[in-house]
Amino acid sequence: MSDLINDDGQSIIDGLDDVIAFNNGDQNAARLIPWQAPTSVDVRAIRNKLGMSQKEFAARFGLKLASLRNWEQDKRVPETATRVLLTIIDREPDAVKKALAIG
Repeated sequence: MSDLINDDGQSIIDGLDDVIAFNNGDQNAARLIPWQAPTSVDVRAIRNKLGMSQKEFAARFGLKLASLRNWEQDKRVPETATRVLLTIIDREPDAVKKALAIG
């Protein structure tokens, strides 16, 4: 049967085996890869990519217009959660629009 499983499939199976072992108490079974939020985001580039004014962008994604302006002028840096949101908006704007139930 192993001939029928490609490398990606085997990787998934190995990962699931690790999760099962970890859940059964084997603390060494799973590799924890630390995730770190982006340290910076180019807010203006994200907004321009979507073809939106500052006012439109702020309203569409529930951001304060003054904060948006400060980020774009490098007067302030978005907090961690906001950097994550902006990264998702940059990579998957339609998913964010869908999740927020906006046109």
